[in-house]
Amino acid sequence: MPRKLTELKRPVPSDLEIAQSIDPIPISQIAEEVGILPEELIPYGNDKAKVRLEVRDRLANRPNGKYILVTAITPTPLGEGKSTTTVGLAQALGAHLGKVAFANVRQPSQGPTFGIKGGAAGGGYSQIIPMEDFNLHLTGDIHAITAANNLLAAAIDTRMHHESYQSDESLFNRLCPPDKAGNRRFSPIMLRRLKKLGIDKTDPNDLTPEEISRFVRLDIDPDTITWRRVVDTNDRYLRKILIGLGPKEKFQRETGFDITVASEIMAILALTTSLADMRERLGKMVVAMSRSGEPITADDLGVGGALTVLMKDAIMPNLMQTLEGTPAFVHAGPFANIAHGNSSIVADQIALKLAGPDGYVITEAGFGADIGMEKFFDIKCRYSGLVPDAVVLVATIRALKMHGGGPRVVAGRPLDPAYTEENLELVEKGAANLVVHIKNALKYGVPVVVAVNRFITDTDAEVELV
Repeated sequence: MPRKLTELKRPVPSDLEIAQSIDPIPISQIAEEVGILPEELIPYGNDKAKVRLEVRDRLANRPNGKYILVTAITPTPLGEGKSTTTVGLAQALGAHLGKVAFANVRQPSQGPTFGIKGGAAGGGYSQIIPMEDFNLHLTGDIHAITAANNLLAAAIDTRMHHESYQSDESLFNRLCPPDKAGNRRFSPIMLRRLKKLGIDKTDPNDLTPEEISRFVRLDIDPDTITWRRVVDTNDRYLRKILIGLGPKEKFQRETGFDITVASEIMAILALTTSLADMRERLGKMVVAMSRSGEPITADDLGVGGALTVLMKDAIMPNLMQTLEGTPAFVHAGPFANIAHGNSSIVADQIALKLAGPDGYVITEAGFGADIGMEKFFDIKCRYSGLVPDAVVLVATIRALKMHGGGPRVVAGRPLDPAYTEENLELVEKGAANLVVHIKNALKYGVPVVVAVNRFITDTDAEVELV
């Protein structure tokens, strides 16, 4: 059962000190209490586990729980506390009101974790634990994305390498080699490519020389390649590189590394609903154009299935817990500025079934409501078919003051006194930002609750004014 934290220290210790002062409940116990069967759980040690998608199918006829989205006003570079509010709300409903309440959040990238921003497990007495596992590696989902992304990147350059010096016959023998009996067979992924080319043949021996040439040559235009390699580290000197410098390589080209969570594969992980769906999405990713202007996909390169195998475990949500022992799903972490900025659909679907009609699932959307919330409704909800029951809009006095004309807030620098001293005028002017976000959220037809994430320097008068 969840546990209430009653001995809260003042002043509040550091996030790390608080997180390490609590012994996590065994994750198998957390899973059992919310109705996950032993065969549906894959433990990764004592504190975290993967949950199989079969639990969603088993509970398909069970009514969903209440679905709550946590978003925020336009944030300062310091963030306004969406994760903290998400976890705190789940703890309040679960540990204090006795409801089944899930906190569903994104998995953070190691880039921001080791940068100024830091981790994303929440803060204070509203955290997901163990925070070290949460912020670093977890169960390896991001590493799986790195492997899949870079396999595809390698396949692109390798295909161009082989096409640059081999004949059509040689390429055909590599792609469709005869077996010991001398027979050739097309694999399913090859049949897809033939269909795309308009070649209605299933026997490799029936292809004409012209059809063989079209089949074996992707003829990738190197200037159109959009697929870059990735690494889950802020390594600025890899942003722009030159590859192919080895003496045996056939060409050189300029490319670079992105951060792993910016990969399209991360966005697919967050939006997919099944292994088969993920396979289709991965195969359809466009990575370049041919010299004749045709889009080149992962399936054209023949690696769609391999990418899926690398991602087969990553599709399962990660179960963790809050400081007060309420369940939390940590799964997927696409950025909101380049993707849709929300945790996975499958995590929400599973949590809603486990919560049941009397329970709650609290999920968050990245960045401000003008990005993360709108993409939650316009993209995530359209794919999932789910509709939230309420929106929680997080605001801080600090952000309102900044939007009211206060001095610039810079991450890593001390706050201007305007943010630590009472200034009702700045708060009142900045409230215009909050009002617009409320109006935008109401357009989606759901009730909006404003949550003021209060800091120690905020005065009663400032909070009352909001």
